[in-house]
Amino acid sequence: MDRTQDRLLIDGLQRGDQAAVRKLAELYGPRIHQLALRHLKNREDAEEVTQDVLMKVYRKIGAFRGDSALSSWIYRITFNTAMSRLRQHRGERAAEQERDRALAAFEASDEGTPRATAAPADWSHMPDEELLRFELRRAVEVAVQELPEIYREPVILRDFKGLTTEEASTRLKVKDQTLKSRLHRGRLLLRERLQAFASGLSLHRPTPAYS
Repeated sequence: MDRTQDRLLIDGLQRGDQAAVRKLAELYGPRIHQLALRHLKNREDAEEVTQDVLMKVYRKIGAFRGDSALSSWIYRITFNTAMSRLRQHRGERAAEQERDRALAAFEASDEGTPRATAAPADWSHMPDEELLRFELRRAVEVAVQELPEIYREPVILRDFKGLTTEEASTRLKVKDQTLKSRLHRGRLLLRERLQAFASGLSLHRPTPAYS
C-alpha cells in the first residue's frame, strides 16, 4: 500500500470504521501470520499472535506517528508480540517435554487419575536431573487434574493422547470451534499453573531429617 492508502486506512481505524477493520485484517492478516509463523514454528501460536497484533494495531493506531510506513510499524508489533510469546514458552518448555511421561501416569487408571506412588521417593539419593523430572511429572499431573472438566478433557485428548481437533470434538460431541476455544482456555490455565511451578522450582535436594 502507498502512503495515501495507508492514511485512508489509518483514518478509518481511528474513526472505528468496521470496513477499515476488515480491510486491515484482509491486507495485513496473512502477512502477520506468515511472519509470526516464521518465528514461532507453530501454526496455532501464529494464529493467536495474528489476532493479538490486529487488536493491538486497532487499539494503538492513535499512537502511530507516521515516521515509517504503516506496514513497518505493524511488522514491528508482530515481531515484539512473537518474541513475547517465545519468552512465555521458555518457562514452560521443560514441563512440556515431560508431557509424554505424565501421560503414562494418566493411562495407568481407567479414569485418568494420576497413579499413586507405591512408596515415598528416596529424595536423598535422587540425582538433580531425575528429581527435576519427578517433580515435573507430578506438577503436570496435578495441574491437569485441577483444570475444570470442560477444559481438562480437550487438553488430555489433544495434547496428551494426540487426537486431532476433529477426533476430539467428535469424542466430546461438540463443534470444532467449541473444542478449539475450550482447548485454548485449558492451555492458558495449564500454563499459568506450570509457570507458577517453574518460578518456584528449586533443584536443591531437600535436607534429610535426622532423628
